[in-house]
Amino acid sequence: MKILVTGANGQVGWELARSLSVLGEVRAVDRRSFDLSKPDTLRQSVLDFHPDVIVNAAAYTTVDKAESEEAQATTINGEAVGELARAARECGALFVHYSTDYVFDGSKQGAYLETDATCAVNAYGRSKLAGELATREAGGDWLVFRTTWVYAARGSNFMRTILRLAAIREELRIVGDQFGAPTWARNIADATAQIVSRAIAERRGGTFRSGLFNLSAGGSTNWHGYADAIIAEARRLQPDTEYMVKSVVPIRTDEYPLPAPRPANSVLSNDALQTRFGVRLPDWRVGMSLCLADLLTAFR
Repeated sequence: MKILVTGANGQVGWELARSLSVLGEVRAVDRRSFDLSKPDTLRQSVLDFHPDVIVNAAAYTTVDKAESEEAQATTINGEAVGELARAARECGALFVHYSTDYVFDGSKQGAYLETDATCAVNAYGRSKLAGELATREAGGDWLVFRTTWVYAARGSNFMRTILRLAAIREELRIVGDQFGAPTWARNIADATAQIVSRAIAERRGGTFRSGLFNLSAGGSTNWHGYADAIIAEARRLQPDTEYMVKSVVPIRTDEYPLPAPRPANSVLSNDALQTRFGVRLPDWRVGMSLCLADLLTAFR
């Protein structure tokens, strides 16, 4: 089986190259050979490789910058996704794509379901919603996974930022009124591999159904609680390492204004994923601890 993975240098894409390797030949490509900002170049590249599965982990992810670059974000997260989905249909491949909690406005009380009405409050969310719609409209066999608060031991993310700031500041002021589930990229990749394996078997048996599913860690917290947990766990894992930070103070969203509005509630229900594929990611604290152990070991 031939598997094409885009976004090879990203947090999820890098992990996918490892997780999917047990299923077949993985070709992991980055922007140099697979540039989603140029959608018209993608079809022929896909057909040349003729994969059995395409997993698209490439995306425009700079949430605040997207407010002033919405057209570019939509090209990458919307138009290019449609091109990949159509190319997948043309060569008979399963198409897998990742979306985001930011397609919601965050006003719901309780975890979001896949069937809840979308209402993105920022340009990034609108661009990712365009990708969902383009995938559905392309037809063929597809799976879209909405995830939330993604982090990894590599790349730019909240975990790495908090560790850096904790080493140089005595006080951190972190938003405490936005809720979600920090989700480790490796958990996403491993779950994707399990799901793809089952989906391939279903396709062979003629029972596969395309669909959209939430795919996030269990439990929930806010950014302040997440930051506090990162620092506490880092101190536990490396008791001899000194961190300058003495206090982590919760603040309101309006005390830390950013160009792009964020949803107050990003918690996603994963019940449909478990019912459909028998997959449920562990609690966010489990992934955080394992990722931190990897990250801190790398810098010893």
